[in-house]
Amino acid sequence: MKKKLTILLIEDDMIEVMKLNRTISSLQLPHQIIEAKNGEEALVHLEKKDQLPDIIFLDLNMPKMNGIEFLSILKNDELLKYIPTIILTTSSNRKDLLECYKIGIAGYIIKPLKYENYVEKLKSALEYWSQNELIKG
Repeated sequence: MKKKLTILLIEDDMIEVMKLNRTISSLQLPHQIIEAKNGEEALVHLEKKDQLPDIIFLDLNMPKMNGIEFLSILKNDELLKYIPTIILTTSSNRKDLLECYKIGIAGYIIKPLKYENYVEKLKSALEYWSQNELIKG
């Protein structure tokens, strides 16, 4: 059975935020998006332990705190470390990819340039996570 997901999107680029919202809307998915402009803002949201997201989409290149710094903090928290975190980035840097998997991500998606390809990648990821048995604390 597919579930309605609560997704925490950590992204500083408003065009990318609009693109993800547009994708979910065009696919007519019921998922709820919570937006954070950077890792610090996301951590403030995650302090509300009774309102945790089902999954996190995380950009790597952000001001204040980059994605890898955020990920390290997240994965060192006894409750938050179980939230599946998918990197959604333009970085195809192998060093970034390996570091993220080492820290403990659930996936790494490189944002394609063409919108149609972006929609396909997001559709696949969201279909998987809406059917996956998520750990609830």
